[in-house]
Amino acid sequence: MKQIILLLALILFSNLLSGQSENDITTFSKKLDQFYNVRDFCISKNGNEAYFTIQSPSAEISKIVTLKKEGNQWLEPKLLPFCDEFMYLEPFLYPDQNRLFFVSDRPLDDTTKQKKDFDIWYVDKDTKNNSWSKPKNLGKPVNSSLDEFYPTVSSNNNLYFTMASPDGLGKDDIYFCEWKLGAYQPPVILNENINSDGYEFNAFVSKNEDFLLFTKYNTADGQGSGDLYISKKDKNNNWAKATNLGLPINTKYMEYCPFYDEENQKLYFTSKRKNLKPQEFKTVLDFTNYVKESKNGLSKIYVTTLKILKN
Repeated sequence: MKQIILLLALILFSNLLSGQSENDITTFSKKLDQFYNVRDFCISKNGNEAYFTIQSPSAEISKIVTLKKEGNQWLEPKLLPFCDEFMYLEPFLYPDQNRLFFVSDRPLDDTTKQKKDFDIWYVDKDTKNNSWSKPKNLGKPVNSSLDEFYPTVSSNNNLYFTMASPDGLGKDDIYFCEWKLGAYQPPVILNENINSDGYEFNAFVSKNEDFLLFTKYNTADGQGSGDLYISKKDKNNNWAKATNLGLPINTKYMEYCPFYDEENQKLYFTSKRKNLKPQEFKTVLDFTNYVKESKNGLSKIYVTTLKILKN
C-alpha cells in the first residue's frame, strides 16, 4: 500500500512540475529519422542552428552534425568539417554562440593516429568567414588521463562535466571547474545532493548557474533505466537535493542528454522510449516509415515545453 501511495505522489508531483502529457512530447524533427542513433542536442539562441551527435547502431562510430533553418524549414544535416576517423560527440554552444565545446578521443596533435582517452575540446567561430577553427584541447586541469564527458558552461564560464574517477562517489560523477583569473581551477566533485554511489552524468547548467539538469541511472525513485533530475541552488548558493522530473518526461526507458532553452522554456533531451505495436502493413514502405518515425527504442531527440520555477 505504501508503494502505491508513493507512486501516486510521484505522479502527482511530476504533473505539477511539468504540466505535460505524453502527447506534448514530440520528436525534434523528422529530418533526423534517417539516422540510427541521435543524441546530445543543443540549439542556438535564435533557434536557427542545432548541433547533435549521430552514431552507428552500436555507437562505435560517432560524429557531430549541424542542422540549419531557413524560414520555417530545417535544411539537410551536415557533418562538421573537423570530424575525422575519431569519435566526436556531445556538442555544447558557449553562451556567446562563438565557441562549440565537444568530446573526442582524437590525439592531441597530428603527429600520430593513435586515439587517446576522451577529452573536452572546443572550436572557435571565425565570424568573418562563419567557419569553425581547428579543434583545441581544453587541457589541464580539466582534462586528465581519465575520460571527461558532456561539457556544459554557465554565463560566467564555470564548467560542469562528467568523469569516472576512482576518487569519485560512484561510477560516473558530475564535476565542476570554476573559471577564476582567466583559467579553470582543478575539478571539484559535486556533493551527495547530486552524486551518489551509482551513475550521475550528462549535466546541463543554466546560464545563471541556478539549476542543473542531469541523468541518474536506475534509482529507487526512478521510472527505470536513466531518469532526468533537477537540482536548484538554495539560499546559501549550494545545490539542493535533486528531484526526479517524473512522468511523462521520464519513462521506463533511457532518458539522458538534457538541453534547456531558457528563453522559450523548452526542454530537449535524448530518449530510447518505445511504442511500436504489431500491425499489418500494405507495403514495405509503410513498414519502414512506421519503424523509422515511431518511438522505436533507438536514441532520438525529443522536445517539450517545461516551465522551471526559480527559487
